[in-house]
Amino acid sequence: MPLGTLDRTPPPFFKQGPSAFTRLIVFSALAFFLMVADTRLQITQPLRAVVATVLHPVQRALLAPVEGIALAREYLQGVERAREKEEAAQKQLISQADRLARLELLERENQRLRSLLELRPAVKSATQAAEVLYDAPDPYTRKVIIDRGATHGVARGSPVIDEHGVLGQVTRVYPLTSEVTLLTDKDAVIPVLNTRTLIRGLAYGDPANEGLELRFMATNADVQEGDLLSTSGVDGIYPPGVAVAKVHKVDRRADSAFAKITLKPVASMASARQVLVVRPVSEQLPPRPSAETEAADGGGAGRRKGGPTP
Repeated sequence: MPLGTLDRTPPPFFKQGPSAFTRLIVFSALAFFLMVADTRLQITQPLRAVVATVLHPVQRALLAPVEGIALAREYLQGVERAREKEEAAQKQLISQADRLARLELLERENQRLRSLLELRPAVKSATQAAEVLYDAPDPYTRKVIIDRGATHGVARGSPVIDEHGVLGQVTRVYPLTSEVTLLTDKDAVIPVLNTRTLIRGLAYGDPANEGLELRFMATNADVQEGDLLSTSGVDGIYPPGVAVAKVHKVDRRADSAFAKITLKPVASMASARQVLVVRPVSEQLPPRPSAETEAADGGGAGRRKGGPTP
C-alpha cells in the first residue's frame, strides 16, 4: 500500500472534548477566580477548617516518631542541663533577693496610691499555654502552628509570647490548631515603645534579615543601638510592657528624612516550643456605658449640683 494513502488522523477516542489549549484557558481562569474569591470573600475558610480537622490525627501520628526521638535526646541530656540550670537559678536567686524585696515594696506602694486616687486597676491578661507543632508549609512566610484552637478558646488576633518576649500573633484559627504569624513575617506590624526615651513607633517584619525594621523615625530621632523596645499597648491587642526587640543598627542616611533602623527580636523565633497565648487586651476591658446610663448619670449629677427639683 502506498504511504500517501495512509490515514494519519488520530482515532476518534483522542478527538473527544475541547482542545488542550481550551482546557488550559478555562482551568487557568477558574484558578484565578478561586484565588481572588478566597482573598476577598474567604470562601475556602470553612473547607480549610474541615481539612485541618480531618488531617490533625494524621499530622499528630506523623509527628510521633520525631517527638519520640526528641524526647529521648532531651531525656539523655536533661540531667546535666537541669543541674546547670539549678546552679544558675540559685546564683540568680541570691543576686535578686534584694531587688525582689524592693519590688514588693514598690508594688504595695503602687496599690495604695491607686486606691488613694481611685484609679481603675491595671488589666491582667488571661493566658493559656500552648506548644508549637511545626512550621507552616509556605516557604515565603514566617508562620508556625500551635496545638490550641477554637475549641480551647483561642481567638483570632491573640498575641503569642515566649519566655523572652513577643513571638507573634494568631492570624488563623482552626478547631484544634491555630496559625501564628511571627514578628519577622513581611506582613507583621506591631506598635512599640522605646523604654529609654518613651517614644512610640511601628515595627515591621523584615524576613530578609530575620528581624524587624523600625520605620518612619526621623533621622535625628533619639534611637541608639541596644535600646529595648516593648509593646506600647495603644493598639488594644498586646498588653503593654512586653519586650519585643532590641535596636541592632541605626543608619542615618543624608538623602532620606527617615533613618533605617534594624531590630533584632528578643523572642526565639526559630526555636520556640512552649508559648503562651494571651487574650487580646480589648476583650478584657469593661464594657462602655450605654447612652442611657450616661444620660442618667448626667441627670443625677445635675440634680445633685443644682439641688432637689421642685
